[in-house]
Amino acid sequence: MKTNVISLENQTVGEIELAETVFGLPVRTDILARMVNWQLAKRRSGNHKTKGIKEISGTTKKPFAQKGGGRARQGSLRSPQFRGGATIFGPVVRSHAHDLPKKVRKLALKTALSAKAGDGKLFVLDAANVATPKTRELAARLNALGWSSVLVIDGAAVDDNFALASRNIPYVDVLPQAGANVYDILRHDTLVLTKDAVEALEARLK
Repeated sequence: MKTNVISLENQTVGEIELAETVFGLPVRTDILARMVNWQLAKRRSGNHKTKGIKEISGTTKKPFAQKGGGRARQGSLRSPQFRGGATIFGPVVRSHAHDLPKKVRKLALKTALSAKAGDGKLFVLDAANVATPKTRELAARLNALGWSSVLVIDGAAVDDNFALASRNIPYVDVLPQAGANVYDILRHDTLVLTKDAVEALEARLK
């Protein structure tokens, strides 16, 4: 499948052939959902914690006699039924990460790229470079292109001036091709790849 290559000045500067095996797959929402869940679970800190009975400070003395008082038997004031007592079966510090096969992750990335291409929201840029790191100038160029929520994926490295100019623009993110991921692609309305990014992603995913 062929698509136009444009510049930041909104000029068509050529054409590029996109591989059908990477950018022309049918959309699998189940695969995308599994991948997004995997990404979000992996980045959770998992540091929520409540105190068990052995972690509560307090006496270990039996509060009152087992029999004869007419009350329910109790063995500790640190039990969960008392104020300030422990929490039973509460959350503990743990990792929420789970396994997902590499083939599924690879298919999910190809599916996300194909979904953007199928919706007409994939654009190929000749180069993501600017002469000076001026946020106002880059924002004006992006507005002229009609890109309000955009993820720009560059080649092996991101141009420093472009990264500096874009980092203070809301809903605009820039990543090297190694950082291309399903969650960031789906949460932005527009996906922009440089020619270097297209070559690198095709080599990585074919």
